[in-house]
Amino acid sequence: MHQSPAKRRQAILDNIAGWIFTLPSILVLFVFTFLPAFIVIGLSLYDTNLVGERNFVGLGNFAELLHSGDFWGSIGRTLYFTIGSVPVAVAISLFIAVLLNAKVRGRAFWRMGFFIPYITPLVATSIIWLYIFNPDYGLLNAGLKMFGLPASRWLTDTTSAMPAMILYSTWHDIGFAVIIFMAALSKVPTELLEASQIDGADGWQTFWHVTWPMISPSTYFVLIIYTIGAFKMFTQVEVLTQGGPVDATTTTGYFLYGQAFQQMRFGYAGAISIALFVIIFVLTVIQRKATGRKVFYG
Repeated sequence: MHQSPAKRRQAILDNIAGWIFTLPSILVLFVFTFLPAFIVIGLSLYDTNLVGERNFVGLGNFAELLHSGDFWGSIGRTLYFTIGSVPVAVAISLFIAVLLNAKVRGRAFWRMGFFIPYITPLVATSIIWLYIFNPDYGLLNAGLKMFGLPASRWLTDTTSAMPAMILYSTWHDIGFAVIIFMAALSKVPTELLEASQIDGADGWQTFWHVTWPMISPSTYFVLIIYTIGAFKMFTQVEVLTQGGPVDATTTTGYFLYGQAFQQMRFGYAGAISIALFVIIFVLTVIQRKATGRKVFYG
């Protein structure tokens, strides 16, 4: 269709206005995301501490990484944390969301109570949990003693340090998923729920065959976000354990930090960050293949 010169001029002006309004976001994305990524890729090809000489080593950092027992050990501990925290956090969040979705008194208060830990800075809550985990006067051991159970060393024991990290991270993160699940549950058509009850389905059958499939996009989203967050975990490790005891909580993120800012091996740390990105990307693709087909997009 032929447009008049005035309409063509207006269309051009609209396009220019659109680019002007989106330009700040594009600049922020480029400066703080894409540019650092390109810098890290270039940095990974050098052996450098950023203040002395820069020796070009090509793929040498990656070759060293593939044969590094410390790196693969950190990957194993990160997988341990991810497998131990993500399914538990998703299940607990969904359970709480289902309870709060019912007509209960003070629902807004409980919803806010679960969400506050998530929006509170990790450093602040981690310091609080340092006292909770304290083996001498911490609340957790006090609770165990009330039930006649033996006390635990928590963060100072190699067998309990990572479970303690999982416990804290689950407590901190469930508020995010609770809000997402509650929003999804509110969108489930009541007609479907009523129809399933008329057909004789009990509460569990209704949830499993109606509610669960309807909120599967939100479940998939939470699962992906939690998995990525688990692989990037750093702050709580730095505050609670500093990677100890005996590297029991040295995840890949903390191992990367140690190589960059303690060992001053920024090129090697760049290689670690690229490897971590590849691992997260591969896991995301696997999750997409494994669960994406079961997601109901109705």
